[in-house]
Amino acid sequence: MSAWSKQDRFQAILSGELADRPIVSGWRHFIDKEQTAGDLADTTVSFTNKYGWDWVKINPRATYLAEAWGNQYDFADYQTVFPRQKTTVIPKAENLWDLEVKKAAETPSLAEHLDAVRRIRQGLPDTPLIQTVFSPLTVLLFIVGRSAYVTKTVFGIEQPVTLESLFQEHRAAAHHALHAIALTLADYVQELKQAGSDGLFYAVTGTAHPGLFNEAMFDELSRPYDSIVLEAASYGKNILHTCGAHAQPEKFNDYRIDGISWDTVAEGNPGLKADLKATKVGGVDHGLFAVNDIAQIRQQAADALKQMQGKPFILSPNCAIPLSVTDEALEQFKNTVL
Repeated sequence: MSAWSKQDRFQAILSGELADRPIVSGWRHFIDKEQTAGDLADTTVSFTNKYGWDWVKINPRATYLAEAWGNQYDFADYQTVFPRQKTTVIPKAENLWDLEVKKAAETPSLAEHLDAVRRIRQGLPDTPLIQTVFSPLTVLLFIVGRSAYVTKTVFGIEQPVTLESLFQEHRAAAHHALHAIALTLADYVQELKQAGSDGLFYAVTGTAHPGLFNEAMFDELSRPYDSIVLEAASYGKNILHTCGAHAQPEKFNDYRIDGISWDTVAEGNPGLKADLKATKVGGVDHGLFAVNDIAQIRQQAADALKQMQGKPFILSPNCAIPLSVTDEALEQFKNTVL
């Protein structure tokens, strides 16, 4: 190929093939610019153009999927990237039966983000875009006010319904709710294709941590519903993100995904030598961007590129870039791939 485009590289690398070089991107929240489609789109386009990213993981507000069923949040009061949760539509596990399948185009928070994707596509006509979608299990946890991370709680909800009540005492209702969420997300994913998305950044968040769900529970509560959403997204290139410590990226070798992102330096996780079938995405500790340790960022990027030389690879931070990042840190990171 004489001249590689951004789409050419993205499609080749996520098909397990080599391009003329690895590709690079980073993503972060802009918590004052994520409450409207216009703000999110304008900020995403500007951020992408400023650093010349090879592809875009659209970074919507963390709560947008839980909002689809009626949860309410205070966007004037954030704890890191999470607005304070004011209400949950599932105050008790019995209410799980009340969750219904939604049509994305008729659901305000989903329609808003379809609009954002259309606007971003218009602003970045030649850049690969993938929209962030959380797994149904993650969305359900967010709806009820429970964290999808083993050591964290949800800002604003002090006494959420217990996991035992959700998944043991009301197991059938939980499956009803997960199925309703999965079908809604599948419809949304199909609408994303029409809006201009090239696939998904599919985040199971911290649900693979064995301290939150053991293997049998994860396989029961996540795997079948993940399949519904990823099947709907089979038109595009899909990167799965398994977050935090003990993220078990090898658990997803049989998933219908093209790339896999995980924290290569977190406790209990394998590094880039992990035996994974999908294209590897990551390589740099996102925590380094919180303190803007440019020397270490450049060193980890160089080490990752050297280790993955001759293999399809996407260089990125291992998770979302912290809000305290500087322009210089991002510029130096981007320039490691030339």
